[in-house]
Amino acid sequence: MTRFITLLFIVSIAFTGFSQEEQEETKSNIQTYTPSKLLKKGQWDIKWFNNLYTETEARNNGVKSDKARETYFTSSFDIFTGVSENSTFNIGVLFDVRSNVIGDRSALDVFSFDGERGTARSGFTSVAPVIKFNPIKNVGNFTVQSAFHIPLLGEESDVDGVFLDQTAYTFQNRFFYDYTLPNGDWQLFTELNTEYNFGEDKSFANNTFVFSPGVFMSYFPSGKSTVLGFVQHFQRIGDFEQDFTAVGFGGKYQITDVLNLELLYSKFVRGDNTGLGQSFNIGLRALF
Repeated sequence: MTRFITLLFIVSIAFTGFSQEEQEETKSNIQTYTPSKLLKKGQWDIKWFNNLYTETEARNNGVKSDKARETYFTSSFDIFTGVSENSTFNIGVLFDVRSNVIGDRSALDVFSFDGERGTARSGFTSVAPVIKFNPIKNVGNFTVQSAFHIPLLGEESDVDGVFLDQTAYTFQNRFFYDYTLPNGDWQLFTELNTEYNFGEDKSFANNTFVFSPGVFMSYFPSGKSTVLGFVQHFQRIGDFEQDFTAVGFGGKYQITDVLNLELLYSKFVRGDNTGLGQSFNIGLRALF
């Protein structure tokens, strides 16, 4: 855990170096550049988002039960740049690094990356080229993000049954829309994530569709900070069926003109064929 915190500090200092001595704008990046907002030509948006999910309960086939702790850590990197003169088209790349531990190991053991046989796996698991565009000219705060996720694993689970990530390919489309209330202190953000998973017959996700809506409400106590609450639902249908609903809260803070920090917590309150755990999230975003 100490090494993880140290790494976050180093990255924060590095991103801070991008800060420019410019006059403060009316709105900060966390207010202006929501996921619905596209970049101008030549702008860059780099996000490092870390999700730690841990569970000691599960619900399968309608039956809730206790289980030995399992913890799944995902470190995601999203890199985008603007390529159009009228800010209607962005391109980018996404990739994930994962570390999972099972067998009732401590949740923080995911940061050891020790690969202990029978209880742990870690690695670089997927990469995705991505485009982001505005499909309706007169609705600038509605965007679509399309990505093709390519798995980099040979096997989802090793010989000891330790799962790392799916080996099916994923064609993903995410629809973003936000609306700022007239007083400017509140902002509603909605997201619909859809996925088609295919290609790997041995993958649990093969021949499945995912439908996952989310609603986020943010309040801005100042120009550089926000607090928010959210509800998200996940529904998988096809050869394997799964669903869950999570609720959570968090906040964002604009550290510099370039860098902002995001903290989120969520709890899985219901579901089937899934764990009923909780997740802890921290993200750093640089926009320049």
